[in-house]
Amino acid sequence: MHFQVNGESIQKKLQQAKRLVEVLREDCGLTGTKISCGVGRCGACTVLIDGKLAASCLTMAYQAEGTSITTIEHLSKEDELHPVQQAFLENGGFQCGYCTPGMVMAVDALLTAHQSPTEEQIKEALSGNLCRCTGYGGIVRSIQHILTQEKEERQHE
Repeated sequence: MHFQVNGESIQKKLQQAKRLVEVLREDCGLTGTKISCGVGRCGACTVLIDGKLAASCLTMAYQAEGTSITTIEHLSKEDELHPVQQAFLENGGFQCGYCTPGMVMAVDALLTAHQSPTEEQIKEALSGNLCRCTGYGGIVRSIQHILTQEKEERQHE
C-alpha cells in the first residue's frame, strides 16, 4: 500500500482488511489517534483524509491507498502547540483527554472552512465527537477564545 501520512510518503505491506486507525497506531506509531467506540460514533479516531474529516475506525486500510492522511501529531510544530491545542490547554477544553485529538481535529477543520463560524456551524462541526467526561463547557470556551483572538487580530491588521 502507498499513502501519505502527515506529509510523509508511506509504502508498506499491510493487511488490507485492517482498519486505518490500527495502521496509524500499530504500523506508523502514531498513537494520538485513539480507538474508543470502534463504530464511528465518538470521534476519538478522527483524522483528515485528503482534507476531509473521517472516522479512521470505519476506514479500511485499502481505502487509504493513494490518499493523504493528517493526524493530530501533524498539527503542532516542533515544540509549539497548534493554536487550537493551546486554546484547549488554556481554557479547560479537555478533562481525561481521550476525546481531545478528535475534538481538536474537528475544530481545526471547522476553522479552516469558516473564518467566523456561527453557533450552528460549531455545533455541527462537533456533532461527531463525544466527550465522555462531559467537558463541553471547556471545549466551547476554547472555541470562543480562538474566535475572539482571531477577531482581535483581524481588527489590528
